[in-house]
Amino acid sequence: MATDRLSTIFAALADPTRRAILARLAEGDATVLELAEPFPISLPAISRHLKVLEHAGLITRSRSAQWVSSSLEAGPLREATAWMEHYRQFWDTSFDRLDAHLRRIQQAQRESDQKDRNND
Repeated sequence: MATDRLSTIFAALADPTRRAILARLAEGDATVLELAEPFPISLPAISRHLKVLEHAGLITRSRSAQWVSSSLEAGPLREATAWMEHYRQFWDTSFDRLDAHLRRIQQAQRESDQKDRNND
């Protein structure tokens, strides 16, 4: 089954371990051993996570002697952010309308409470 690029990116981002790896790589390049350090999982498991991230284009891997270093790639994150931006604008507009509606309800409630106090 063919998967579009954005689906591959979001699938890679869906895992908390992979997101933590990306957060670490945002600080700078790292080896598999450095990336594995905070996790209670095996090196082969970390390598599988790195392969998923690499397949999604979120990281690149390079070899220097016996060390394989991973680097964060910003392009796919920009793609995902651009796609989500459209929906952020939708939600911002929806929240603005909800906020205005709640203000009208609160104002009506204050006016009703004031009438009740004046009639007592």
